[in-house]
Amino acid sequence: MAFTAYDASVPVFQQMLKNLSALLVKAEEHAAEKGVDINALLDARLAPDMFPFSKQIQIATDHAKGACARLASVEIPRYEDTEKTVAELQARLQKTLDFIATFKPEQFAGAEARDIRLVFPWATYDFTGQRYLTYWALPNFFFHVTTAYNILRHQGVPVGKADFLGQ
Repeated sequence: MAFTAYDASVPVFQQMLKNLSALLVKAEEHAAEKGVDINALLDARLAPDMFPFSKQIQIATDHAKGACARLASVEIPRYEDTEKTVAELQARLQKTLDFIATFKPEQFAGAEARDIRLVFPWATYDFTGQRYLTYWALPNFFFHVTTAYNILRHQGVPVGKADFLGQ
């Protein structure tokens, strides 16, 4: 059986979003144990011009749901990006996991060759599905998951590589 766009996307996004959820739990536990305001962790950044931890989760979920939807040619659900609490971020992660779980491998048939166009105010990008997934969606997704992990690590939350990689 051939390795498909489904194989390279859905299970990968699922695992890493679950890992992000577990990182949020560890952040909350750390905050409670150390008497740290959890909002300080959610608002923490690696650099002044970077997005905070909470926005990293929002963007990671956007890339996961967007990639799956584009590759399967279905409507991308819109989220409002209003999450301010751990509970709201966990709900967003779960909503994304629930959406991704609806996809079946057959929906990705031909996705590697599908034309995908991303339009931004500053540029338009045209991809084949394969190139979109491997050069845009996965790298962007992992950038934001890694940045979220690194923010927590930088803030003293006791997380390690096993927490990032998960099961």
